[in-house]
Amino acid sequence: MMLIEETAIADAALPVDQFKAHLRLGTGFAEANVQDEVLKGFLRAAIAAIEARTGKVLIERDFSWSLSKWRDQAGEVLPVAPVTVVDAVTMTDAVGAESAATPDVYRLERDSQRPRLRPVASALPAIATGGSVKITFIAGMAADWGGLPADLGQAVLLLAAHYYEYRDETALSDGCMPFGVTSLIQRYRMVRFGSGVVQ
Repeated sequence: MMLIEETAIADAALPVDQFKAHLRLGTGFAEANVQDEVLKGFLRAAIAAIEARTGKVLIERDFSWSLSKWRDQAGEVLPVAPVTVVDAVTMTDAVGAESAATPDVYRLERDSQRPRLRPVASALPAIATGGSVKITFIAGMAADWGGLPADLGQAVLLLAAHYYEYRDETALSDGCMPFGVTSLIQRYRMVRFGSGVVQ
């Protein structure tokens, strides 16, 4: 299985000015934009960390997911949420020949936690032995920063500020995330039952 982010978040979608205000950086100076690239890097890192913790894509973008076999032919759970559109399902055989599955054989089952690619009939198209399938889709909670839930937006700013303030710190433990961020994203995390099985 391989998930690829086909499009990145555009620079214009990043809340650089809000982040500057959050950090209480000075304004009105000739060099006011000198740190913009650094701030964008911290914002991107914070977004990536929160997406990894929650399994949710914050800002809408394109993805592709490749599989060598279906885990469940009655409905394949997609790796991130929320998925808004499945663009294509492309089957590849053992010699590399590609064919697109027609949209009338599959459908998207929308779900904020576990969206699925479902068959219209009884099973998803068969994957040839030695072949694969690639699903291309659009996922994201909002088209731009302004459409994000306020708590997630605040969590991104808090975590980016934490990264900014402790950018030279090497003693923090792996996976360290400030409590305020953890509490803000808690309700977006997937619930797990039993032996690590996501429900």
